[in-house]
Amino acid sequence: MLNANSKSKIFILDTNVILHDHTCIYQFQDNDILLPITVLEELDKFKRGNDLINFQAREFTRLLDEIVGDELFNGGKSLGKGKGKLRIETGKPFSEELKASFREDIPDHRILAIADYASKTYPDRKTILVSKDINLRMKAKSLGIQSEDYKTDQVTDENVLDKTITTLENFDDRLIDLLYEQGSFAIEEIKSEFKPEANECFIFKGNNSSVLARYDAKADRIFRVEKKTAYGIKPRNAEQTFSLNVLMDPEIKLIALTGKAGTGKTLLALAAAIEMHKSFDQILLARPIVALSNRDLGFLPGDASEKINPYMQPLFDNLGVIKHVFNPRSQEYQKIEELQKEERLVITPLAYIRGRSLSNSYFIIDEAQNLTPHEIKTIITRAGEGTKMIFTGDLQQIDSPYLDMKSNGLAYMTDRLKNQDIFAHINLLKGERSYLAELASNLL
Repeated sequence: MLNANSKSKIFILDTNVILHDHTCIYQFQDNDILLPITVLEELDKFKRGNDLINFQAREFTRLLDEIVGDELFNGGKSLGKGKGKLRIETGKPFSEELKASFREDIPDHRILAIADYASKTYPDRKTILVSKDINLRMKAKSLGIQSEDYKTDQVTDENVLDKTITTLENFDDRLIDLLYEQGSFAIEEIKSEFKPEANECFIFKGNNSSVLARYDAKADRIFRVEKKTAYGIKPRNAEQTFSLNVLMDPEIKLIALTGKAGTGKTLLALAAAIEMHKSFDQILLARPIVALSNRDLGFLPGDASEKINPYMQPLFDNLGVIKHVFNPRSQEYQKIEELQKEERLVITPLAYIRGRSLSNSYFIIDEAQNLTPHEIKTIITRAGEGTKMIFTGDLQQIDSPYLDMKSNGLAYMTDRLKNQDIFAHINLLKGERSYLAELASNLL
């Protein structure tokens, strides 16, 4: 039983919070947690399947079993030293206000009934419903129940969401000349309070010249960034030039490429991977399957491969762009065909990656803004020796109903790993797909 005299808070968790992070019950310090029995019912529906959301449901069920063991669970269970209690709350009757407001007996309303019951049973304690569902939070607030989003893994530095390439005007022409002559200079050469992040990119503009550069934290030097071509794909702007530079740097093992549609994120990553194919055993391209218009895979015709292909088509499209740079009879075109035939270049749904150990692989994860922080962590921990991982995505185009710009995995990873010497983040701003695509992206 929860301590009615405690000054700690009571948090009531919605199902989507657990599906977002199965370890969430340990993130509420010394506060108590009420888990509605309805949530366990809903989790049961998600236990079967190969998607990461199914993995979260199974892991939470196992975690709950470890906590409870063979003990009865009606009095609550301590979550450990410095933590509060966890208690499963059985269904509660709807108050008259709930009955008048919500006619349907659905899981969300049963959770509200428990939140309403807890707030009245423990009037001296603050009761908070935690949900990723904005609509449920609004319903709770309309009943006078405090409600909030799950904020544990949200971005703390919002600058990462719209990061731009730093341009330094009136830069010392002598140092620019030094970059062209020697390729680099020590950071101490810049006589100012200049503290760049690891692998941060710059445009230095002097009175007579300009140069693209990147800071190498290991060497503690500024290096010139040259414009390079990757398997027939030429960078069209400074951001794409920086992107190819970090994509083809063997010392940088983890990269985030963000930007709106048409900026070339996936195309550049794939071109760099094929350019470096001799250095890796396999090139993997994957993306999460986010069904649109509630069209679940099970409703689509065909076998597993035919069901999945429509979701993978954008990756095949990017591969087609690279192939069409070359004549079908050319060695470059034939090499791509050979890599695919030998399964050294594989396009696959992200769910098929879980459980694998990826050694010496070039791994591109597209549409990463639709992944949760825990899913991103699960993917990165698959990396074995010699593996390079690239996450691409548009932070403005999130398809998951329970993620936003601050809580999605791509933004979270970028925020938490900035300034690590093996990590680089490039935010591409200028669309290069076509004038029409750029116009639509900016105005619609």
